[in-house]
Amino acid sequence: MPTDAKLLFHLSDIHFGLEDNRALDWVKQEIAEKKPDAIAITGDLTMRARHHEFAAATHWITSLGIPTTVEVGNHDMPYFNPIERFFAPYRRFRGMQDLVEKELDLPGLSIVPLKTAVRAQPRFNWSKGWVTEAALRKCLDAIDRLPKGSKALVAVHHPLREVGTEGTALTHNGTKALRALARRPVAGVISGHVHDAFDILEETTEGPVRMIGAGTLSQRVRSTPPSFNELTWDGKTIGVRVRNLADVATRDMQIDDVPEDATPPRRPEDPVAPVNQVPRTDPPVH
Repeated sequence: MPTDAKLLFHLSDIHFGLEDNRALDWVKQEIAEKKPDAIAITGDLTMRARHHEFAAATHWITSLGIPTTVEVGNHDMPYFNPIERFFAPYRRFRGMQDLVEKELDLPGLSIVPLKTAVRAQPRFNWSKGWVTEAALRKCLDAIDRLPKGSKALVAVHHPLREVGTEGTALTHNGTKALRALARRPVAGVISGHVHDAFDILEETTEGPVRMIGAGTLSQRVRSTPPSFNELTWDGKTIGVRVRNLADVATRDMQIDDVPEDATPPRRPEDPVAPVNQVPRTDPPVH
């Protein structure tokens, strides 16, 4: 194996408050045994951003003992306290604040954050993504500072898909962000939010960008059992293996399109993974 080969664990949507403890115990054991070089958690650590949910998330994440970066998800914004949401939205991350949007530099590859969760936006559904000019500039500047020959793995919460299956904007300015990333040495964009894994080559006017999504480690499953992504970097490309307790093959765990949200598919045109483990009822939300 080349000396620059690296192992990364990509976790997402743990949703403490509705976490799957069997899955989390298994993932923690995998981390202890395989000792990945880095862990990227792409948001939605909690269910409703309650204090006890953040306490559980902080305890679990800080106990992993591996360099970790954490993205903020829409579920991690204060849900019941609008004053805190607007004026101190990251206050509850204080136990792991040094991990939030942290850039991780590995030989030849850097994990670079791009924030997509915002405290408010001019549309009714605040759960969707929004790439602000400031967030995009911060990300691009970090990529532009990388050593020559290095590549970036951009970590976001929301997939950078601008238009969904019904023509509604999923991540505002997602197309703009993808075009800018296509012009730079980006190995891929890793995300969460939709609770099913995917590996899609997204075409833009500036070239293709690889989008890699992780599933959930919560009880709120969509069409696949709880999972995480095991990523391998060989110095040139990212390899993806979707790990799950059911031992379902990677390709059978991945959807071919990005859905509108994380709720189970209920219409014929909704993207569904080949394993097709769609729950009979919608996932719990409380």
